[in-house]
Amino acid sequence: MATFRDPELQVNFINFNQDCTSLAIGTRTGYKLFSLNSVDKLDLIYESPCRDVTIVERLFSSSLIALVSQSSPRRLRVCHFKKGTEICQYSYSNTILAVKLNRARLVVCLEESLYIHNIRDMKVLHTIRETPPNPRGLCALSINSDSCYLAYPGSTTSGEVQLFDAFNLQAKLMIPAHDSPLAALCFNPSGSRIATASERGTVIRIFNVTDGSRLIEFRRGVKRCAHVYSLSFSQDSQYLALSSNTETVHIFKVEENQAQQMEQARQQPSLMGAGGASGGASDDSWMGYLSKAVSVSASYLPTQVTDTLNQFRAYATLTVPSPGTPNIVAITNLSKQTRLLLASADGYFYVYNIPGEGGECTMLKQHQLDTVCSPQPDKDDDTGSVGSASGGSAAAGGSTSPPDSPAVIPITQEEHVSGNEDSPPPTTQKYHKTHKKYWSFVIEWANICFFPSFSPPIRKLLLYLVL
Repeated sequence: MATFRDPELQVNFINFNQDCTSLAIGTRTGYKLFSLNSVDKLDLIYESPCRDVTIVERLFSSSLIALVSQSSPRRLRVCHFKKGTEICQYSYSNTILAVKLNRARLVVCLEESLYIHNIRDMKVLHTIRETPPNPRGLCALSINSDSCYLAYPGSTTSGEVQLFDAFNLQAKLMIPAHDSPLAALCFNPSGSRIATASERGTVIRIFNVTDGSRLIEFRRGVKRCAHVYSLSFSQDSQYLALSSNTETVHIFKVEENQAQQMEQARQQPSLMGAGGASGGASDDSWMGYLSKAVSVSASYLPTQVTDTLNQFRAYATLTVPSPGTPNIVAITNLSKQTRLLLASADGYFYVYNIPGEGGECTMLKQHQLDTVCSPQPDKDDDTGSVGSASGGSAAAGGSTSPPDSPAVIPITQEEHVSGNEDSPPPTTQKYHKTHKKYWSFVIEWANICFFPSFSPPIRKLLLYLVL
């Protein structure tokens, strides 16, 4: 997820859905959903002329979306965009910084709290209060409902990762991932591993979610730090992509034997130091002597130096067309090939080929995203329409939706006050039937049961007298 606060950018928000089959963008004039089925074509799925959308999250390939706008930054709207209906609204005590979804849970991230909802009925199941200040809304939710873990920063001064079991609603463990504060988090699709990067942006680490052990360590660079924009695993967990404010996107290859190699490398200096005398006769050549000397001396080097020697480098790289512009990356299968997708805040979308032998990626296609949505006819409606399809007009709070927007189901809500442990969670009520549907049913039922033999004018007269 990437939320942009730069007023010069046309895009406020940009993100891929959980399985990278669609792209969502929020702009000053609304939001759009694009289908990612081919390299050469970027199909528009849906658009809506809401004003200043800052968050739009889609649940896989379903019609369920979560929306937050700049005009109402504390209000979450959950909508069914194909039906053009608003399912519910929730209000919070502070600005919504991030929304994460999987098939079991919906998580709302505020600066100092996290709300965990049941995705089926949107009830608040648990609230994590008094978290360390998290102004960027940094958090990650596993897309696998069977391994439903939530990760968020555990400190503002160091790179601690707090893992929370969002399904069983209990804290799991804390991972001391980095010395510097966290900058990026992401789970692999199965939810068994988590990748982290710090604000320095030089080292990327992968940890086991079960016990918090460090499995693999990658190095992006040595000389300069970088601000990490996004981290993303491929759908098969074999690749990990990282984008930053530098001109290079790094792709790391995640292999099963890498964790074993790192563990052996940590243990090798002590083993060589203990067995150096017995192993001295095995190779009397100059190179054999030199390799043993280096291995033994490694046990006297600082941990930071030995860790650097054991880190893996990027498998493939690419040069971004607009360095410094915020972007987000993903790796997925497109046209039966593994591709890297890059969406930039300047309104461009790129598709790259990842070479099988590694190296420099080649650009296959560049798309320019149309960031302008259809204009909003009714400027007095601060909620905006759910979609641009035609339909009836009914809005909550007595306001009227524009003629070309679908009906919005009226709901009621209660403001949740933070800091009061006894206060009730946000509530929502659904308006189950409209008057129009109800009377249509009554008229149809009366025609069948009581007036089957009368002509239509007589039926209308009798219904008018009876009802």
